[in-house]
Amino acid sequence: MTERATDGKAPRISSLPDRLPAQRLGVAVVEALVNVIVSGEVAPGESLPPELPLSQQFGVSRTVLRESVKRLEEKGMVKVGQGRGTVVQPTRSWNMMDRMVLNALIAHDESLGVLDELSVVRAQLEAVMARETAGVRTEEDLARLRQVVETMRGSLDDYSVFGAADVEFHETVMAISGNRLAESIARVLFERARESARYRGTTPDSFHEQTLREHEAVFATIEAGARDAAAEAMHSHIIEAWQRRRLPDHSGRRR
Repeated sequence: MTERATDGKAPRISSLPDRLPAQRLGVAVVEALVNVIVSGEVAPGESLPPELPLSQQFGVSRTVLRESVKRLEEKGMVKVGQGRGTVVQPTRSWNMMDRMVLNALIAHDESLGVLDELSVVRAQLEAVMARETAGVRTEEDLARLRQVVETMRGSLDDYSVFGAADVEFHETVMAISGNRLAESIARVLFERARESARYRGTTPDSFHEQTLREHEAVFATIEAGARDAAAEAMHSHIIEAWQRRRLPDHSGRRR
């Protein structure tokens, strides 16, 4: 939160370091401010501290700070208004697909609500692509998918190999579908999520057997050309896999 000044000086953002690393100062400033906003330390409707004290707190020039604020505007997180300063915008205005914003949302996602929403969106997108894949797959495509499933089947006790094959299966289905827009969005969501320990959650070896069965079901429907069944199998797999990994939130409940 911002510390209220009692000596007539401008307020300071308490979580910011006194100095930032000399390299890539602009990126570091933007990232720090994104995290300040996402964490709620400066909430929507509130203003960032004035330019001069904020640049002094960061240890950067006012030019660097000004450029950083422009980057925040491009991400939809703030608006610079005459007489109002730099005001944080409602979350609905934020570019959730921006790498820095999405990383911060996941990092501060204590209740796992963001990851719940991400999993639902990812499931919808990959279900659409599984349906399309079932309608266009070739024998060569099926051979590729079959080989990935075989790799998963032979590596149930090897977390690294199994996990890599799991990812490869999803990426292969997306690529075969030919839906480049859906693939692009799903990849961004999946890649950002996989970087989070909260998304990886708990993965005991017993989960691998169920995950394998779900992949086998997806493959069987694609092989059969059953488009609706493929979509349903993929959607079910992604949602159920997330629920298996999902850690309890702070209230001790699972959503």
